[in-house]
Amino acid sequence: MAGTTADTGSDWRAWQESWDRQQEWYMPDREERFRVMLDMVEATVGTAPRVLDLACGTGSITDRLLTRFPDATSTGVDLDPALLTIARGYFSGDERVAFVTADLTDPGWTDALPHRSYDAVLTATALHWLRTGPLATLYGQLAGLVRADGVFMNADRMKDTTTPRINAAERAHRHAGMDRARAAGVLDWADWWALAAADPVLAAPTAERFRIYGEHADGETPSAHWHAETLRAAGFGEARTVWASPSDALVLAVR
Repeated sequence: MAGTTADTGSDWRAWQESWDRQQEWYMPDREERFRVMLDMVEATVGTAPRVLDLACGTGSITDRLLTRFPDATSTGVDLDPALLTIARGYFSGDERVAFVTADLTDPGWTDALPHRSYDAVLTATALHWLRTGPLATLYGQLAGLVRADGVFMNADRMKDTTTPRINAAERAHRHAGMDRARAAGVLDWADWWALAAADPVLAAPTAERFRIYGEHADGETPSAHWHAETLRAAGFGEARTVWASPSDALVLAVR
């Protein structure tokens, strides 16, 4: 499915894998999150779903979705031109996959989608880029995209401010492990983007990416309880946490 694109000479599989390794530095339980997410896809909407991969990045969710469920289809939507370049290169020629460039804070972003409804909308490590007001608005839009009895899942950092001592202990332990991995040569966020900026094919979209987003997110990390309550208020019938690690959570909402 994926490899080197002849017209650019770019090894998109290598870029995809390097992105995964960089993300795992921050989230050592990342693959477990994906596994549970796909377990719940199968449990709720079956093995041939039409999926919207929301804020898809390089298509990490779509990659795992199609490996596990070959009859699934996926629409990836993102605004990041560099990550979308990798995603389009990696999935080039796969008719099960389409990608859309759209800004999730634009009220009309859903107009760019190829379908008016989806069995499942999936996202991971992305919506913390939004503040709670725009995120609540987005949840209302997603309630209109997910079919009846379909699902939305969000896996991300979800901070419980009522447990500051637990939070501090978890953070210290996680960062100690990150420091050890960094000393062993693991790429962090800045290192990875520096490599992308130096690549002949990715240099221009990387520059555009930083023009759009800047260096850091201006978002928030509300609790899993906030996400569940906000999803229910947005029109989902049920919502709760279906997986959690000491630092992250996966919230599932059923339309």
